[in-house]
Amino acid sequence: MPRPIQATIDISAFSQNLAVARQYATKARIMAVVKADAYGHGLFSAVSGFNDADGFALLELDAAIALREAGYQRPILLLEGFFSTEEIAEFQRYRLSAVIHHEEQVAMLTKSKHALDIFLKINTGMNRLGLTPDRFSSIIQQLIDSQCAKSLTLMTHFANADVPSEKGSVIRQFESFLSITRDYHYPRSVSNSAAIVRYPETQSDWVRPGIMLYGSSPFPDKTASELRLKPVMTLSSKIIAIHDLQIGDKVGYHALFEADRPMRIGIVACGYADGYPRHAPTNTPVLINDQRSRLLGRVSMDMIAVDLTDIKNAGLNSAVILWGEGLPVDEVAHYANTNSYELLCAVAPRVKRKMMR
Repeated sequence: MPRPIQATIDISAFSQNLAVARQYATKARIMAVVKADAYGHGLFSAVSGFNDADGFALLELDAAIALREAGYQRPILLLEGFFSTEEIAEFQRYRLSAVIHHEEQVAMLTKSKHALDIFLKINTGMNRLGLTPDRFSSIIQQLIDSQCAKSLTLMTHFANADVPSEKGSVIRQFESFLSITRDYHYPRSVSNSAAIVRYPETQSDWVRPGIMLYGSSPFPDKTASELRLKPVMTLSSKIIAIHDLQIGDKVGYHALFEADRPMRIGIVACGYADGYPRHAPTNTPVLINDQRSRLLGRVSMDMIAVDLTDIKNAGLNSAVILWGEGLPVDEVAHYANTNSYELLCAVAPRVKRKMMR
């Protein structure tokens, strides 16, 4: 028998979450973000579920080429663009769109004599990628004059759309973007998952939903179910050993948990080498036989300990859900002081993926 941990991917949930994004962004085209192997869910599983998306956005050139070679014809956007002149020929050959976010990319493209579909990124305050506002007019004129842009779309990225108290910051970035681009009548792309839901006024020609498509909330103050999102990945395993503890018995490395009553604990085949967060503390929730329980002590490389004391009918091979259906990944992430993006992307290759339609 194989080790029991697996990640079940619900293909129908991709479609449902995309439909929710469309309900929020009724007039925009949707560029489904599938970077990092579709946030750990599997690239081709995701794009099959996003059949109604208008395009795909990712970072990895080899993955973009694989999509083209598999027959996907919709726009594919590389969110960091190209990194060398040699890559540009591949962009043209496979009809890939490129984000241009610094002047060296313009120089490389001009030198290459190729023409691409370009998303020109402007830094409006996040200070990560993007042209500075004072250089925007000069750069866009270079692209126009050199005829190396088959098409142009203008874009930026919000730093704080997911933070309820940062509405002012979002609006300032958006107004800055509008001011910088007011004289240029090209398509625009601004909104990520959080902005699609919370700031409909920022929606434009293209929106770029990411985390919401995977069934996770982009907000700390709203659950995925409140947004009508369905979890796509359920990480599950089984109990592989059971121990009875007396008062004072300790559990795991460094004895971080000590029993304060007679207890029954189970050992689950899941650890940080599978992608479960090592820093998850005691009391991080788990589901055992569909009953809510908790993690005990330190997460090991291959195992965790869980509390079986009050769980009915718990025994060897009892089903354990680490996150997913019945236990939101956002909640586990909160206990582990991280976010759902990290947990989903970190699921290790050794964890078997099971596709469910």
